[in-house]
Amino acid sequence: MKKLLRDFITGLNKFEEDEIQFIVENTDVRAFQKGEIIQREGNVCDTCYFVLKGCIRQYQLADGEERTTAFFIEGEPAVLYSSYLEQAPSAYWLVCTEDCILITGTREQEYELHRKYPKLKYLVHTLMTQDYSKIEYRMNLLNHHKPEERYRILMKMQPELLNRVPLHQIASYIGVTPESFSRIRKRLMENDKSK
Repeated sequence: MKKLLRDFITGLNKFEEDEIQFIVENTDVRAFQKGEIIQREGNVCDTCYFVLKGCIRQYQLADGEERTTAFFIEGEPAVLYSSYLEQAPSAYWLVCTEDCILITGTREQEYELHRKYPKLKYLVHTLMTQDYSKIEYRMNLLNHHKPEERYRILMKMQPELLNRVPLHQIASYIGVTPESFSRIRKRLMENDKSK
């Protein structure tokens, strides 16, 4: 598991070998099984995650139904910022949709690594910026596109999700029922065949 971390840190081309060694030795990497809940709604999010391998789904319960709000795959942080930064109860659940290998860390561990290696602040800043961009992308997707367009955009931007998560979760992510999603997919496949 630590090899995945080493490969990731080395691939950033920002750290010297002694820095990489220190980061690897002082960073927690854990394996989680498919279906394992790593954050529960109502609990304070005191751990941040970074996906080295696998996929995490973020969702809310609304009227007894799960509403998927995000997916996190390799190279992405999975952090519930409002809960993590403000130490407030989380409004979301995080669950592994595949077997996962994740970097896990607390704010205290993060501060200690930043104190020792300030260059890590660059990494956190970059990842947070990417994460905020992803949130804006999702809001734009839901607010400015019809369901069929949402699906087309998802297929273009994150096609790997279609093979990694159940279709009913993708339907939830783009804001439609599984039945509507099935009709959208059928219509698009028919349109593609007629071209």
